[in-house]
Parts: sequence; C-alpha cells; structure tokens
Amino acid sequence: QVQLVESGGGSVQPGGSLRLSCAASGSRSSIIVIGWYRQVPGKQRELVATVTPTGGTNYATSVIGRFAISMDNAKNTAYLQMNAPEPEDTAVYYCNARFFLQANEYWGPGTQVTVSS
Repeated sequence: QVQLVESGGGSVQPGGSLRLSCAASGSRSSIIVIGWYRQVPGKQRELVATVTPTGGTNYATSVIGRFAISMDNAKNTAYLQMNAPEPEDTAVYYCNARFFLQANEYWGPGTQVTVSS
C-alpha cells in the first residue's frame, strides 16, 4: 500500500520560510516524479512544483525564485523549501507521486499552510 506522509505545514509570516516534506513508502517500483500541488476553497488544485529522481524540476510561475523543490532518493522523500511566502500562497498543500509500473498516481492527505502577519 503506497503512502505519502506529509509534514511541515503550519503558519508563517510573509517573508519567512517554511519547509514541507513528503515521504513515500510502500511502492515496489521507483518514483517517476513527486511533487506538490495546492488548493484553496472554490478553486482547482494547481501545480506548485515537481521533481524527478534525476533532478529535473518544474515550477509554477508564481513560485519561481521563491520556492525550491528537492528530493532525497535514498529516503524517497521530497522537500519543498518555501522562502518569502506571500499571503497568496495560503492553501492546503498536497503531495503527489507517480511510480513506474503503476497506472495510478497517489496523493497525500494534505497539509495546511497559512501565510499571515
């Protein structure tokens, strides 16, 4: 049973920093891509950033230069370093992962990030 365990959410002031972690377990095959999406009430879930085991990254335009995603392949864990967050970054952040030899993609339960002074 694949599990994505998220941690690191919470409240942060604008201009501060926060780091989210997502640990994947339970898959017999390797990760293709892992990353973060976010959602606010009334809006669609949107991409924040993704990373591959070979270091390829993809970012939403709104977070380029502020957020950085990385992956520890040995731990099957992805990290999202959120620097200089803005109130507009307030959302529930969901970890997402896809694995080789598996048709499904997997989602974590979500972690709330609130940016407020």
